[in-house]
Amino acid sequence: MTYYTVRGIVGRGFPILLVTSIIGIFSGQVLNIEIDKIVSMPIILVLIPAFIKIGGDTGSMLGARLSSSFHMGFGSQLHRNPVVRNSVYAALIVGLVACVFVSITVWITGMLFDMKIAFFTLLVLCLLAGTFELLAVFSATIAIAFASHRFGVDPDDTVIPLIATLGDLIGVSGIFMAMHIMNLI
Repeated sequence: MTYYTVRGIVGRGFPILLVTSIIGIFSGQVLNIEIDKIVSMPIILVLIPAFIKIGGDTGSMLGARLSSSFHMGFGSQLHRNPVVRNSVYAALIVGLVACVFVSITVWITGMLFDMKIAFFTLLVLCLLAGTFELLAVFSATIAIAFASHRFGVDPDDTVIPLIATLGDLIGVSGIFMAMHIMNLI
């Protein structure tokens, strides 16, 4: 099978690696631009690493399920498949529960290190930013999975790396968007 040769793997992987590197640079620049706002609220520094993993991880989980569905031959009938619909719901539930758990953990950490913030404020911030992140990442996951399948590229090779990196960018942007909506910055 010529699909799994070193040349084939590198040929398919290099463009994805290049795109994810560029997206990663943008994520870092968003943080760099907003550094003054982050430093003024050190609890957000504790929140960011855990929070940005939620979208990338749940999106990757959903992407793996979609990829498996494509490999099983569901193809264009994916939107009518209850297994896929339930996978989206399950990923959304996991993501929102993770947002609640992260807000509790960060609040406790803030209390231990005297970085006080109201629990309800942190919870609303996480849920608002998390909802934005999850909806955006899941939309991108579905679009990338369908596009990969349509153009004959294995979704396993594209969805997970792109979504994990997009989750970082969208998560960071979501935190700042939620902070702005809540007038925290």
